[in-house]
Amino acid sequence: MSRSALTGTRIRARRTLRGIRQTDLAREVGVSPSYLNLIEHNRRKVSAPLLSALAQALGVSSDALVEDSDTQLVEGARAAALRSDTELGELERIDDLIGRFPGWAKVLADTHARVEGLERVVEQLSDRMTHDPYLADALHEIISAVTSVQSTAAILNDDEALAPEWQDRFHRNILTDSGRLAEGAVALVNYIDNAKTGETGIASPQEEVEAWLAREGYHPPLIEGSTLDGAEAYLSGQIELASGASRQLAMAWLVQMQADAQAVPRAALHTALGTHGVAPDLLAAEFGCGLDVVLRRLAHLPPDLARAHDVPPLGLAICDMSGTLLFRRPVEGFPYPRFSGGCPLWPLYQALRQPHVPLRARLLTAGRTGRRFTAFAVACVHGLTRMDLPPVLRATMLLVPEADQADGASVLAVGASCRTCPQLDCAARREPSILATGG
Repeated sequence: MSRSALTGTRIRARRTLRGIRQTDLAREVGVSPSYLNLIEHNRRKVSAPLLSALAQALGVSSDALVEDSDTQLVEGARAAALRSDTELGELERIDDLIGRFPGWAKVLADTHARVEGLERVVEQLSDRMTHDPYLADALHEIISAVTSVQSTAAILNDDEALAPEWQDRFHRNILTDSGRLAEGAVALVNYIDNAKTGETGIASPQEEVEAWLAREGYHPPLIEGSTLDGAEAYLSGQIELASGASRQLAMAWLVQMQADAQAVPRAALHTALGTHGVAPDLLAAEFGCGLDVVLRRLAHLPPDLARAHDVPPLGLAICDMSGTLLFRRPVEGFPYPRFSGGCPLWPLYQALRQPHVPLRARLLTAGRTGRRFTAFAVACVHGLTRMDLPPVLRATMLLVPEADQADGASVLAVGASCRTCPQLDCAARREPSILATGG
């Protein structure tokens, strides 16, 4: 929706609020009442001079009649309406709601945003409960300690004739197991709290690297240079890289990104983006490099180049032949699982079946308010090849948000993982969804 799409609605709301008749306002600003009526129903655009005259007559600023915030209200209110199963014949009159009751519209949009946020939390917690190995081991340890304490206490309670030496032994067992239970509970609480607050030291090395890259805007220093002198000292000072393993992964990632930057130089990329836009196949042909190089380079685009060419934040996912996600750059509207494998329908996994064959697909994230993306994917050989071993493949997928979310062209509906996907009848489902309505 354009900046001025609701200007007429706001003019009508302001006029009504001040008790001014349409005829009187039209006379004051020098237009016919019929023309003003068309403006107030958003059927005619308002010129800058007329907008200024209307604002002066209504006692408000011109900006108050063309606020950008209304676009967010419209999107939020529309998304909330689409979530409901109720048929709303007034959906096309949502601009009237915004113009007449902006406060209630904001409440509706904010509530919808909060519901979406809570749904994401549920998905993440479900993913963690199902697939987090540390959490599973911690819960098993706690249950084991509780069971042991319960069994020992039952023996002491049931056998009154128990010899003193056996009583002492069982008492020591209860003391040991209760201490183990307390330590396990404290460790579990600390793990969950730290994961919730984002403290370092509890994430996997891969997650530490992703957190570091996120803080650096996915374009850390050094990668545009010709060498990595001083890289070890730089990485040792990054608070997110709390472990040696994460610093090792970060160094490997810096080496990869610098090689990508040398294959697709910054100055030439600036020119090529102006010519081709975000077209990975054309850019790969332009630079004579692999498509996977271009996909990674675009996902780690220098911020000033992204702004210069209006390139939105892009998502990136990389996996190996087992389907394990090795890297994730998040993008709004496309959730990644934290521990489990992703959706089998992602082009990322389809690419593994056709090495070096570029794939392009239009995706729609599952759910009532799904987002549309264009996905580019390719699988390439990673590292050196040997005659006595099968080649090691890695698949790379770039996600480009589509500007027109209402495009009716065919798309492929995908989820984050089967565990949290609302597409209950999907042929690729490998486990039941927690969102199922059945028993």
